[in-house]
Amino acid sequence: MRIGDQFTIHRAQYFLRSAVAGLRASPVTSLVAVVTIAMALLLIGVFLLLLENMDQVLDRFGESLVVTVYLENNVAEEDVQAFQSRFSSIEGVVGTVFVSKEEALDRFRHRVGDQGGLLDGLDENPLPPSFELSLEKERSSIESLALVAQSIDGIPGVDEVSYAQEWVSGYENFLSLARVIGAALGGVLAFAALLIVANTIQLTIYARRDELDILALVGASRTFAGVPFLLEGLLQGCAGGVSAVALLYVLYELLLPYTAAGWSFLLGNVPPQFLSDAGTLLIVAVGAGLGLLGSAVALTTAKRP
Repeated sequence: MRIGDQFTIHRAQYFLRSAVAGLRASPVTSLVAVVTIAMALLLIGVFLLLLENMDQVLDRFGESLVVTVYLENNVAEEDVQAFQSRFSSIEGVVGTVFVSKEEALDRFRHRVGDQGGLLDGLDENPLPPSFELSLEKERSSIESLALVAQSIDGIPGVDEVSYAQEWVSGYENFLSLARVIGAALGGVLAFAALLIVANTIQLTIYARRDELDILALVGASRTFAGVPFLLEGLLQGCAGGVSAVALLYVLYELLLPYTAAGWSFLLGNVPPQFLSDAGTLLIVAVGAGLGLLGSAVALTTAKRP
């Protein structure tokens, strides 16, 4: 091993030992910083958990999106095959399913469950026949569905074309609003955590002023003396991020049975899932970033020894 490499390793070991020693020398202030970061990231994690599950609803719904073509009631049965051939020839359509008036009524009866007996009093079936058109997976978007609907609208015998555009648009708007609220709340909480970490590191700097004076006398640069404090903030941030994820998981498992109705309202039949690996890493990374930035702010605002 070259001398330069050995020097780099020894210097890294010194920085790490100094950072750990600093944390041990001020356990209370370090714990306050970790807990503050954890609480801030816990609330951010709640919003992230909500947003990830809502995104999952749109993804799954997008995979099952269909264009429903309602036919006029007086369409002859022999015209059904002609409609099916015409719809199948539309670009992007991979499947066509015909739903007769009787099948539509049976579906509706099944959906209303115990209330299905109310339909027995109907003099005639009010539901129209229809076609359900499924698209290629890469075309399962509102824009693609709209193009297919436009190509069908106006065909003789077609009464109405629907593709759940209002529901999806409304859900996307609600999701966008939740993102804005989450970002605003996260910004406020992150700023508060940043200030507390900066103040914590400043207290550590003042407590170790003698050590910094000695380093300055032997020619150590301000950057060299500040690296251990940056590592302290980084370790505090990582600890806060990991603690936030762990606490969020515990709360998720404990409260899931009691929040089933709320999840069902937001997600429908899609079961809720805990944070993805990417979401978990994001929370830990944000915690590490807050700790590192807080230390940098403390070093910048602290008076030179």
